[in-house]
Amino acid sequence: MTPQEAADQTEIDPTVPPSGTGCAECLDTGGWWVHLRRCAACGHVGCCDTSPAQHATAHFQATGHPIIRSFEPGEGWYFDYRTSRMSNGPELAPPACHPESQPVPGPEGNVPTDWQAHLN
Repeated sequence: MTPQEAADQTEIDPTVPPSGTGCAECLDTGGWWVHLRRCAACGHVGCCDTSPAQHATAHFQATGHPIIRSFEPGEGWYFDYRTSRMSNGPELAPPACHPESQPVPGPEGNVPTDWQAHLN
């Protein structure tokens, strides 16, 4: 483990469950996302930077929580906003991803038919 990875471990709380199965803000406002990211400190689930609203990055900017983990099935990578580097990390409290039955992009019913024209 590198010194940076060791420092990152103090900003990861593996006991905190995710805030839900989708982007908290998109679900509140009727928005939609491409992929989901989970804050490793508090469990907030937000949408990725390809998504129109980029709520995961907005969460980092608002809270200072720098480490996220993919919330996609089959992905376990971490990302540090401060360094723009990916890394590995500990297992987090379940669930590790959104339900596999949930469509990508999602949520079902909110994604416009021309969704690809709205990507960042």
